[in-house]
Amino acid sequence: MNPLKFYLITDTHYFKYSIGARGEEYERFMDFEQKCFAETQAINEAAFEWLEKADEADIVLIAGDLSFNGEKESNEAFSKLLHDFREKSGKRIYVVTAGHDFNDNPFCFDENGRGKPEGTKFSELMDFYRDFGYSDALEFNEEHLSYVAELSDDVRLLVICNDIDGQKHITYDDEFLSWIEAQAKKAQADGKMMIAMEHYPVLPGQPILALIADACQAERDKLIATLADNGVHLIFTGHMHNQSINVTETAKGNKFYDVCTGSAIGCPAYMRLVTIQDENTVDIKSIPVPEFEWDKKGMTGEEYLKAQFDKMIRTLIDSMVNDPVRLMNKVHIKNTPALRKLLPVIGKKISKLTLGGVGRLLFIRVDKSISKDNFVDFAVDMVRSVFEGNQPYVEGTPGGDALLKLFKRISPFIKNFKGAQGETLDFYETMKHTVGNYGIDDYNATLKLT
Repeated sequence: MNPLKFYLITDTHYFKYSIGARGEEYERFMDFEQKCFAETQAINEAAFEWLEKADEADIVLIAGDLSFNGEKESNEAFSKLLHDFREKSGKRIYVVTAGHDFNDNPFCFDENGRGKPEGTKFSELMDFYRDFGYSDALEFNEEHLSYVAELSDDVRLLVICNDIDGQKHITYDDEFLSWIEAQAKKAQADGKMMIAMEHYPVLPGQPILALIADACQAERDKLIATLADNGVHLIFTGHMHNQSINVTETAKGNKFYDVCTGSAIGCPAYMRLVTIQDENTVDIKSIPVPEFEWDKKGMTGEEYLKAQFDKMIRTLIDSMVNDPVRLMNKVHIKNTPALRKLLPVIGKKISKLTLGGVGRLLFIRVDKSISKDNFVDFAVDMVRSVFEGNQPYVEGTPGGDALLKLFKRISPFIKNFKGAQGETLDFYETMKHTVGNYGIDDYNATLKLT
């Protein structure tokens, strides 16, 4: 077969700036946000200007959450951006829609507080994105807005969506799984390689994310078997705004890879260049989202997005001290007088802790090279690294060894540790592989599919 290249970008969350993203209430809202809001139009315009000039591939895949939160004006504007991009570049675009693209209750902000722009219905999504994979599909499942596209003479793309009219993030029923299986078998019969794209990760990006129901496709094992046992060994996903590449095997011994890519408008902001060398070999290369026009306070785009992510984590600690009611409302803890008194005390203690101090509290030896490091700074970096991928806290590093001692210390007390889909998890191994990457490079890798 002839090699095939394409670019992939996901979670563009385009928000038309003129709708409104400003004011005091907006700033407070952004204290707890990982991704940007007002800046998304500028970031997307910069990304697609870069893709327009990029000459290594003439295909672009977009793995869902195209608009910020389903604002009709945002979908209209993003659709126009894609049409203009296609006209200027000549590149083909294939999208999958997702839960943020249709919403009856989107929101915006101005000087008067929160507003409510017009939303988009699920039935209206085709009005905006018909020309980006659907209209010339080989097969189209209207209920799921899913389709099959011919990327080249040798490669087909299976786009699957786990939303239907009135429901988001659904479990695939037997009828839809049968449709997926039929497309995979048809590709095999026609002598075509098939790859897939879905918005939701099929494999947890990091092991700890298996605890979150919304972080993975529901009943993922059924989908993995349906795909991998019928020749589809690779899927491209988004949703969790994390950078990861994971692999598993079905009961029949067939490999299945999930390549999840960070959001275009939040840390980590990356695109992928994918090269299918042959039916067994796929090269993955990561490309940072380019600089964008905005008042970034003297920071680079990467620094600006990272600062937004870090603010989200630090606000949790700051709120413990300065506004415990706000924190309790945010994390859905019952507001009680006792907690209103206790949380500020805990927050002040935590903010002053060093890693050495934490070690002494838990009877864990911490290497001298990091013992004076601030605990909150360390925690922020650790959490961010879970999303950035290639997590650095591995065995043999000062931070990694300290964390592994901690996990080993508390592991006997963690009973009945289960994932959101009912699977039994080993606490120590889950945490070890969450803070440290011992597997595939999450940014640049060559995958062997069989």
